[in-house]
Amino acid sequence: MAEVILRDGESLEEGLKRFKKKVQDAGILQEMKKREYYEAPSVKKKNKAYAANKKRKKNKRRF
Repeated sequence: MAEVILRDGESLEEGLKRFKKKVQDAGILQEMKKREYYEAPSVKKKNKAYAANKKRKKNKRRF
């Protein structure tokens, strides 16, 4: 869990900025979005294969 303690003389905005950075680095938002809806295992597998093909085609075009 991301946690930030305000330093002496630090404004709330600066503390909030540090908190957002920690949340982003920890990947909490990505995990939350991933778990927002249930995805069947077969759909997960299909999406993973689709992403792999897309990545492979993108890398192939670079050469």
